[in-house]
Amino acid sequence: MNNTAFSIKQMRAFYGAKEVIKGVDISIMPNTVTALIGPSGCGKSTFIRSLNRINDLIPSFRISGDIMYRQKDIYDKETDVVELRRRVGMVFQKPNPFPKSIYENIAYGLRIHGLNIKDTIDEIVESSLKKAALWDEVKDNLKQNALTLSGGQQQRLCIARTLATQPEVILFDEPCSALDPISTAKIEELIHHLKQNYTIVIVTHNMQQAARVSDYSGFFLLGELIEVGRTHEIFTAPKDKRTEEYITGRFG
Repeated sequence: MNNTAFSIKQMRAFYGAKEVIKGVDISIMPNTVTALIGPSGCGKSTFIRSLNRINDLIPSFRISGDIMYRQKDIYDKETDVVELRRRVGMVFQKPNPFPKSIYENIAYGLRIHGLNIKDTIDEIVESSLKKAALWDEVKDNLKQNALTLSGGQQQRLCIARTLATQPEVILFDEPCSALDPISTAKIEELIHHLKQNYTIVIVTHNMQQAARVSDYSGFFLLGELIEVGRTHEIFTAPKDKRTEEYITGRFG
């Protein structure tokens, strides 16, 4: 029985004529954190944005290969993309709360998915904020505009908003790059707790962060996945010289 969350074979991705991902093979296991590291512009963000088809919004984008989620091809024409994005949620680099109240940031998505029972929405708002380690800080101010929160709180609100739609996978695209060290530590601790119930893929430029939060790491370079394996092995005994040079700071 194949128990992978994602199984990806010979994935290639293009913007127009430019190939940005070159024949990537990787399996992503459920209830683990997989970190993707590598220099800027090497394909990491394009890769994770392919996992919930957000790249579809770019007219010049095209993709080939097998991208299977729970043994189903997510690029099959029968795929319900809205449902895929509910199951494979995403948290972006820059916190992007809606210019609405804290409560409405979470309730809004639930209503779009057809939920209109106030008591149920109240429960999900509370449980999502608790899961995102934000409830104690905002529970008395749920009507406050989300844009008045600090950057770290806004990012945790975006995580709560993602959790509210009950995803199975959460994609984090450099979630801490705009945050201070204290907020970063809170997000990392949160990721550690979330993997008990969710599969997590995180793109990060911060190699110490990858070492701290992930079970598996993959090193991207110029659109190729050079090496993937257990994080402690990638960081202490990489098999490829290019991985070693990147991790030790000799290039990139």
